[in-house]
Amino acid sequence: MNQDSSIYAITGITGQVGGTVARTLLSAGNSVRAVVRDANKGAEWKRQGCELAIAEMNDAEALTKAFAGAQAVFILLPPFFAPTPGFPEAKAVIAAVKAAIITSKPAKVVALSTVGAQAKQTNLLTQLQLLEQSLSELAMPVAFLRAAWFIDNAAWDIESAKRGGVISSFLQPLNKTWPMVATADVGRVAAELLEQSWTGRKIVELEGPRRISPNDIAATFANLLGRPVRAEAVPRDAWAGLFADRAGGYVEPRIAMLDGFNEGWICFESDEAYTMKGNVALETVLRNLLAKDLSHS
Repeated sequence: MNQDSSIYAITGITGQVGGTVARTLLSAGNSVRAVVRDANKGAEWKRQGCELAIAEMNDAEALTKAFAGAQAVFILLPPFFAPTPGFPEAKAVIAAVKAAIITSKPAKVVALSTVGAQAKQTNLLTQLQLLEQSLSELAMPVAFLRAAWFIDNAAWDIESAKRGGVISSFLQPLNKTWPMVATADVGRVAAELLEQSWTGRKIVELEGPRRISPNDIAATFANLLGRPVRAEAVPRDAWAGLFADRAGGYVEPRIAMLDGFNEGWICFESDEAYTMKGNVALETVLRNLLAKDLSHS
């Protein structure tokens, strides 16, 4: 990447993707402004040389100050796993982000989106479709990084894989492969986009080096743990109760999202040959997740 004195405002920096975006930019000699909800969450980034900007993602005035003078802005919509019908939580954030960008006028914007953002059926990922629709109206160049299913979601499976030799899967059938990608690849590509030049609206679809099934994940865990691990499908009629117990609220969009993956209507718009491929393998992600789990135990 080219080194320059431009500053890049990064939202979601305390998460895996946003953190990788920031580290990639910093390692290339760029200046980074960490947009965080409170100073404590940004302390580690300040130690790494970032400026801090304090802003809630639904506060247009605070976001305007956070984005002021930035060469480029990275937008990561906070996750709302159990949203209210109509997605008012996401809409409030999107409206604030858009207003702040219009006022602060960065040269370009990169936003994290998702595989299936174009789907007509309402589902949990519709929130990112709303983000794309709104930010597409901006005057400056905007890129939407449509990432595949995160391989790193397998972190939820570590305990059951280690204790019971089973991982539960909502993706079904278990031998079907889906586009998946490491958050390390997502953050790296987002950082690269922030330094690129383009005009108008740009969509980049990103998946990992190969497509992955739940059985592949189980087999990789088995190899790394040195013990048998198998994938087990979670019955669909159990989903609503499980999601309500975990997050409460309106679970229908989450169920519709999983149906979309399993039925194939949540997919990339481009043919597989035209999607961008990352380089981080499934085994690398799971090995890192297991190492992190050991360090926290």
